[in-house]
Amino acid sequence: MSFPKPANEPDRLAALRALDILDSAPEIAYDEIAELAAQICGCPVAYISFIDDDRRWLKARYGLSPEMIEAPRANAVCTTTICGAEVFMVPDMKQDPRFENNPLVVGGPRCRFYCGMPLITDEGYALGTLCVMDFEPRQLTFEQTESLRRLAHQVLSQLELRRKLIEYDQTIRELDNARAAAAAEKARAEELLRNLLPAAIAEELQKNGKVEPRYIRSATILFADFQGFTLLAERSEPAALVGLLDRYFTAFDDVSARYGLEKVKTIGDAYMAVAGTLTSDRRHPIDVCMAALEMQARVERIKAQSEKIRLPALELRVGIHTGPVISGIVGNRRFTFDIWGDAVNTAWFMEARGVPGRINVSETVAGHVRALFDLERRGAIEAKHERAHEMFFLNGLRPEYSRSPDGRLPNEKFVAEYNRLGHSGMAAMA
Repeated sequence: MSFPKPANEPDRLAALRALDILDSAPEIAYDEIAELAAQICGCPVAYISFIDDDRRWLKARYGLSPEMIEAPRANAVCTTTICGAEVFMVPDMKQDPRFENNPLVVGGPRCRFYCGMPLITDEGYALGTLCVMDFEPRQLTFEQTESLRRLAHQVLSQLELRRKLIEYDQTIRELDNARAAAAAEKARAEELLRNLLPAAIAEELQKNGKVEPRYIRSATILFADFQGFTLLAERSEPAALVGLLDRYFTAFDDVSARYGLEKVKTIGDAYMAVAGTLTSDRRHPIDVCMAALEMQARVERIKAQSEKIRLPALELRVGIHTGPVISGIVGNRRFTFDIWGDAVNTAWFMEARGVPGRINVSETVAGHVRALFDLERRGAIEAKHERAHEMFFLNGLRPEYSRSPDGRLPNEKFVAEYNRLGHSGMAAMA
């Protein structure tokens, strides 16, 4: 059925739905305005309506049965009211050709008189009406009409309050979402920081905004690299080369975490880690030696798998030394944990003078771990412009401390001896 529509109908409907008032629960403020309108105008019926795209829905009603809550828009006199800007009055609907056959006139409740005030927002949208009706023809006085207009303003005030509450709720939700997003972003940043830096260093940096350099009297440094990597790099596709390195270094990261080592950096095919810089545990030489043995075992497994499918494989060379270092953070955009000192150079020398497939340790390391590990003396090797360094191959655990023929898996006796030194963190290795 056709019916009149305001010129701004699409925007009007959008403004109405933004209030989320259609099909909402009764509210005493609206009910009281409808009742007051009926009493001032001396009419038995009054209601507050909102006009949807195809229906008239009553937010409040006075003098109508509870089931009369909505009607088709084409049958509603309010459909005409919202097309104007002033009070719309029909003294006798039975005598008005526009409404003489309206269901409200010819059927129940057989209304004759209608007067409605459009509810027009400050933006110019007629959302609905405040109406009074009577079962007999009549007129309203000027005072009654003006009172109806003022009551319509009160309805609009309620609608404006509702709009502000909706905006407030939306703002609160947006703030909550922003806080949640900020918290998630902070958590991601902190997680990234923890992945880049040792946990204690990351915590100090977050707390103080800086990290004080530390002098460490004894730390154990591990250097590892791969024999033949330079030649392989010249012959391999970039993606394959990076993928191969990632496979090895990911395994090394797992091993380092397992034995309490902190990865310092990777440079090309070289992997550097340290233990003893963040804890006072004096067994860091043992931890690093155990880590080196497991790294060696991981590389051998990867090599065997690669050779089966005729893929390039690399041999690991490891150097270990124990001595004093300075640790700290460098950079202000990309933080990097690093260590410095002659002990670092000596650890690198152990690796550089090592043999592919073997673990080369300094005399200092050998002194700390000889009771638990099988060591093979290599003799003194002279460094350029330096003194000669005694070196040892680390072959594995002593037979009495190992539960595997290759000397890489510790037994319960090893764990007991390790714990006797004051640390229980390696009990899971047995």
